[in-house]
Amino acid sequence: MHRNIRVTIVEDHDMTRMGLSFALSNSGIIDVLDASADGQQGVEKALELKPDLVIMDIGLPTVDGIEATRKIKNSIPEVKVLMNTSRDDEQDILDSFAAGADGYITKGATSEQTISAIKAVSEGVGWLDPAIARVVLSNIRKHSQPDEKRGEINYKKGKNLYGLTEREMEVLALLVEGLNNPQISKKLVITLATTKTHVHNILQKLYVKTRSKAVATAMKDGLV
Repeated sequence: MHRNIRVTIVEDHDMTRMGLSFALSNSGIIDVLDASADGQQGVEKALELKPDLVIMDIGLPTVDGIEATRKIKNSIPEVKVLMNTSRDDEQDILDSFAAGADGYITKGATSEQTISAIKAVSEGVGWLDPAIARVVLSNIRKHSQPDEKRGEINYKKGKNLYGLTEREMEVLALLVEGLNNPQISKKLVITLATTKTHVHNILQKLYVKTRSKAVATAMKDGLV
């Protein structure tokens, strides 16, 4: 029997914090260890309790959520961090992933969606809220151009400074779009094992340990 996912919440809005804590505590699969109202307390509780996952707002008093995420990840990198915020600014997204966030979900998400995100992130799968994915896709379009002959998007390869193969670039683009391994396999008509190998190689070549950081690097460096 699997144990419940142990989480802490860092959220300065009282009603949001209480509502989220209630919903997660009643999910049957999540134990809420602590709910903090400011970033510094959130960091201290994470270091003390060592949860499986921290649900982190961005706009926090004392220490903002991005810096709090960085502090937690620097001290206990195995703890997952899921950003839970109303912000969908591209820079906030990039900064969050650069700080080590493992997923990003907006406060407009339902309880079921939030629980799904928590499950995915706790299992090591990056999570992008659909609303956030639209911002990411917008960034892709800014760094891409139509292929006149094929009528398709031709991703820029001039910025491929990491030695990624053409297939790895395709997989990376799908990672940025928020697809998981089975979806990538189906999209590219390759086996799941091959997909996992490509993802592993991408992480190594980008010098990152998580899919989320690969997405952040891809966006920051204009790889897609």
